[in-house]
Order: sequence, then structure tokens, then C-alpha cells
Amino acid sequence: MIGHYLIQILILSQVIYLINLVVTNVSSMFFIFYTLPGVIVSYFTERTGLIRNFVRSQTHLPVSILMPAYNEETTILNSARSLLGIEFNEYEIIIINDGSEDNTLEKLKEAFDLYPAPTPPYLPLEHERIRQVYHSHRHENLTVIDKENGGKADALNAGINLSRYPLLCSLDADTLLNRDAILKAVLLFTRDERVIAAGGSIGISNGSSFDEQGRIRLSLPRRLLERMQIIEYTRAFLAGRTFWSAVNGMLIISGAFGIFRKDIVMAIHGYRRTTGEDLDLLMRMRRHCYEQKLPHRVSFLPDIMCWTQAPSDYTSLLKQRNRWHRGLIESLYHNRRMLFNPRYGVVGLLTLPYYLLIEALNPLITFMGSISIIILYFAGLVNQDTIILFFMLEFIWGMALNIFSFWLEIFVRHSYPTRRIFRLLADSMLEPFYYKPLVKMEQLIATFTFLNQKWGKARRHEIGETPSEGAADTQVIPEVKG
Repeated sequence: MIGHYLIQILILSQVIYLINLVVTNVSSMFFIFYTLPGVIVSYFTERTGLIRNFVRSQTHLPVSILMPAYNEETTILNSARSLLGIEFNEYEIIIINDGSEDNTLEKLKEAFDLYPAPTPPYLPLEHERIRQVYHSHRHENLTVIDKENGGKADALNAGINLSRYPLLCSLDADTLLNRDAILKAVLLFTRDERVIAAGGSIGISNGSSFDEQGRIRLSLPRRLLERMQIIEYTRAFLAGRTFWSAVNGMLIISGAFGIFRKDIVMAIHGYRRTTGEDLDLLMRMRRHCYEQKLPHRVSFLPDIMCWTQAPSDYTSLLKQRNRWHRGLIESLYHNRRMLFNPRYGVVGLLTLPYYLLIEALNPLITFMGSISIIILYFAGLVNQDTIILFFMLEFIWGMALNIFSFWLEIFVRHSYPTRRIFRLLADSMLEPFYYKPLVKMEQLIATFTFLNQKWGKARRHEIGETPSEGAADTQVIPEVKG
């Protein structure tokens, strides 16, 4: 009797696994084909300069740029200097030193000639104690906050409290912003007053370098692990997030670069202390707008807005993906009232169910399906044809999706030299066999440890100034001398 029930459970696991595979792959293909026309239109619009001409003719909304920093001495100066040269009329930069234990604050003081300033008496959002606020003698729009450590969400709340402008832009400390990124993103707010948040694609700078004029010279990293993340980012941003933006179902703006309406952020009391603060913030913003019956949109541009360092070692990568998955599960639980609830529109009926069933539960379903098919095979209850079917669905179809997504990237951006493009295409065929199982296993661990609030810290590398051989020029990021 026990054996009979066990067999039924194993077969049920197989059915759920098969359905999950088909839905995942079909939805990925649908995302790609649905967003293809919009991505192409965006590409040609950018090429003809229509976006820039339109933005320059409009009244801009000023932006407060917030950059939390914890032990970022190797990247903080390049990131800060890139912000001082962006194409925008009115903005302020607020760097929040979140209790760094290295020389982050000292480097900022020396580079930008900082001097102490008074802390405002009224701070509506809660956060750890501010030790000192600094302004710069050299750049009147630069503010540095030195505070006790409280995590990224806590640091962002401190920055919001001292911000002056109606739009908030959050950046990671290892982010190098393209000169026109703010310009493009603010266009979305000026064109449509319903927009409450906007973001764009994130480029990986590993293996690339910057010359003396601050131009990024794109080149592929040597490590296969880093190149796999380029493929992953291409698929996630160019197809997935572009689709959710098109149907107004966006629920995540990357923490590396995002712009938000300050009044909505203040209405939900800022960031909540969580391991997935970027996803959690936008979920609560949308929940607030639905409950208050405020027309709203979250917009996304397929253009690369900024460049960030991806983890270059397995330990850092797995810690990052573990944290991302814990943040996803925690945010879904915190906003569970929205799930399958028609009151919350496309988010409640489509986006959140997708994130729960396809994203959050996928590692567990994949693990149970893989274990069950092995047991059933050795028990003689499934044949070799069944094994081949699952292999094709899990690996061959996934490999085809990677290749198609990357060809879309090649058409839109022409980012890399030809010989490096073929190397990435070869890598994309390895991703389902090597990189994907690695990440899925770490996500499985995160599924059972999502209450853990630890962040983990990725290893940073200082960006070199000598361009790599064979690299391709792309965006200009001026090196403003302090």
C-alpha cells in the first residue's frame, strides 16, 4: 500500500514538473515574440535621436539620485564621478555611507572636499542614526550621509529623508551610469503622468575597461561564469521585463538603477527592511495605488541604462542568487492578499501568480521532478523515450530560447565584436547544462531558508583604465576630476 501511494506521488510530481516545463518555456517564447516589435521600435527611435530631441524640449522633473555604499572603496569614486557628468539639467546626488568599515568615507572626503553640514530636524522615515551630513566644496549638488549600518533599505530611507526633488533614483555603489540614462527614464514620467516607477536594462561590465575619457570599452570576461550572467541578463531584461512593462504588470525595477515617484514612496513609508528591497518596494507601491484607486503604470526601457559588476566567483554568485530568491518569497508572502485578487488588476491575476508558480516554486518543482523521474526509471516504470522528452524540454528548448534571445540582443545593440558574439552564442548552448542547474540548486536552498535576513557581500574589483584588446566603444561616461 505504501509503495502504491509512493508511486502515485512520484507520478504526480512528474505531471507537475511537465506542466511547469511547458508553461515556463511557452511563456518565455511568448515574451520574446510579443516584445520583439516594441524592442525594434525602441531601437530605431533611439538611433534617429527622437528621444533626446523630445526630452530636451520638455520641462524636466528634477531627480534626487541615491547611492547607498557599504565597504565600496574600490568602486565608489568611479561611480560618483560618472554621476557628476550625466546629461540632465537639475539633479542632486546623495551618497549614503552605511557604516562602512573600510576607507569609503575617507576617499569621498578627499576626492570631493567634503565639509560638515547640519542634519535636518525632521526625518519622517525611520532609519539608523545619522552620524554626520557632508556637502562638497567642489560640487554643490553632492551630499554625503555618514550613518550607522542598517542595510540597503535603511540607507535608502535616510537618503529619501534628505532628498529635495519629486523623483528618486536609486543606484548601487558599483553602478556606472550612462550619461543619458536619467534623461531617457524621466521622459517616461513626462510623457505619462500615471508612471510611478521606471527602469531599464542593466549591462555587465566584467571584462571591460574605461579609457581616460571615461568611454567604456566592452569586452567579454575570461571566466565562463561571468559570461553566463551576460546571457542570463539579456534574456531577463530584453524579453521578460519588456513584456511585463507592455502589459502594465511590472513588479520589479532593478536595484542597480530605478526611478520612483517620491510621493508614492513616502505614502508607503519608504523601504521595508527585507532581503529583496527593490521587488518589495514596487509591490507595495502598486498595492497602494490599486487600493487608493490611483491610475498608475510602471515603465521599462530595453536600452542599457548603466553598467554593473556581476559576481566573478561561485561563492558571491550563489550568495546573491540565494538572497534574490529569499527576497522574492518574502515579498510574495508579505503581499499575499494581492494573489489571484481581481482588485489588483493584471498584477493580482497574472504577474503575481506567474512569480509564485513559475519563479518562486520552480526550483522545488524541478528538484522533485528530477528525483522522481530517476526513481521511476530505475523502478522500470518509465522508459527511455520519457527521459528524452524531459531532456529536450529542460535543456534543448532552453538552449534554443537563449540563442534566440541573444540574437535579438545582437540586432538591437551590436554591443560586441563579431568574434566575441560567436563565443557568447557558444556559451548560450552550455548554459542549461552548467549554469542553470547551479543557480536552481541554490534557489532550492533559499526556498527553505527564506526567513534568513543575511545579505552576503559580492567581491568587488576596481575598474581598470586600460581598454582590453579587441574591445568595442559604446557609451561615454565622463571622468570628472574631483
